[in-house]
Amino acid sequence: MPTYTVHAPPLRRGEEAADPERILLVRDGFYFWAFLLAPLWLLMHRLWLAFIVYVVITGLIDAALIRVGLPTWAQVVVSLVIALLVGLEAGTLRRRKLQRRRWTMLGFVVGDGLEDAERHFFAQWTARPSTSLPPPSAGSLYAAPIGRGSPTGSDVIGLFPEPGSSR
Repeated sequence: MPTYTVHAPPLRRGEEAADPERILLVRDGFYFWAFLLAPLWLLMHRLWLAFIVYVVITGLIDAALIRVGLPTWAQVVVSLVIALLVGLEAGTLRRRKLQRRRWTMLGFVVGDGLEDAERHFFAQWTARPSTSLPPPSAGSLYAAPIGRGSPTGSDVIGLFPEPGSSR
């Protein structure tokens, strides 16, 4: 099941709380279209800085590989590795852009798809005592997951069983 990070935009002039329609969910995981068509995907998501870095780095690497005289198959393998890296880090690139634009990360939500994750988030968000978003702050960058209380005795970290429990 995909995990999404939830981001709220900075408050506009005269706003006390951000408009819920402006809240953005960014999926964690592999982005197939970023892997397949990295430059177009970067442009489509307005990641201008990442696009420029991608073009410069791939240009320099391709020029160096040609200069060294590596066979074509090696150049293709290097290009695939770069594309794989972009596909794996596409969500992180989007989150970094939002962080630079001073968006507040509200937490995490899990759902079968984007619509399901939005339903889970807004159901939990409206159930909270205060429905207004917290003001952006440096401390909210690493917010706790939404809907998660304090750890209980049955919580397990990783694959290791709880001490004293049966196997």
